[in-house]
Amino acid sequence: MIRNLDPSAERFLLDLRRIQTVTGRAQREISSGLRVGSPSDAPDQIGDILQLRAGILRAAQIRTNLGRLQTETAAAEDALNLSVKVMDRARVLGSRGAGSTETAEARQILAGEVEALLEQLVSASRTTVENRYVFSGDRDREPAYELDLAAAGGVDRRFTTQATRRVEHPNGSSFEVSRTAQEIFDLRLPDDTPAPENAFTALNNLRVALQNNDQAAIDAALPAVRLAGDYLNRMLSFYGSVQRKVDEAVDSANRLETQLTIELGDKRDADLAAAIVELQQSVAQEEAALGARAQLPRTSLFDYLG
Repeated sequence: MIRNLDPSAERFLLDLRRIQTVTGRAQREISSGLRVGSPSDAPDQIGDILQLRAGILRAAQIRTNLGRLQTETAAAEDALNLSVKVMDRARVLGSRGAGSTETAEARQILAGEVEALLEQLVSASRTTVENRYVFSGDRDREPAYELDLAAAGGVDRRFTTQATRRVEHPNGSSFEVSRTAQEIFDLRLPDDTPAPENAFTALNNLRVALQNNDQAAIDAALPAVRLAGDYLNRMLSFYGSVQRKVDEAVDSANRLETQLTIELGDKRDADLAAAIVELQQSVAQEEAALGARAQLPRTSLFDYLG
């Protein structure tokens, strides 16, 4: 039996396929920038690569969520800053109205100004970001309060809700990020009666007292206005602390995403300089092998038949 290829030819073809495999791999790395472009390139590293990619996506999503929260928290801080100024102004108006020399007509005018302040406070409780009411807790598609001067407290509480949303930190923990309008502006006692710090009730009581030219009621309303103002300052501090936590979490997410991207690059990305050198060497080897093979003497069966 006559073999189709002699041993040297078989070795030549094996070496040629090996060189071409190296050439192809180097070309793929250069064109894609990846050392591991498919599972077959490095089966033992695919698990780590997939885990790193998932970690990068998670960090990016957390960063996106935190970015939205930064906007919401900034809006909440602005609303509470305004609310604190509203209560400060109400104290000034109430102190003026408490003067024994004030006339009924003057107090009517002051009552109108306090009413306007109450409207501003209700508006602050309805602050929105991207069509979400930031103080409506788990029912953030609708406002919790409306102005209603005929109602107790001067407002209509449309519903009660909780603020259960927590935001994930890149380290795996989570933290609370908001308070409801009721917790902030309409604080209640366990029996659902207004607490002394209730801002809506404090403003409305002052408005009614001024409107009625009731000296005793004006004097009684002023301490509640001060308490409510102090309480709103504490709520403002809460949102300030949330903003600091969010800023720190954003920094952490950025650092984590950068770290994981570097680790992924170490495992997946090609060393372009090395790939170029490898391609040049393999091309040179292939040309040399083909050239050497072409110099070999060609014989056939007829050369041996005479």
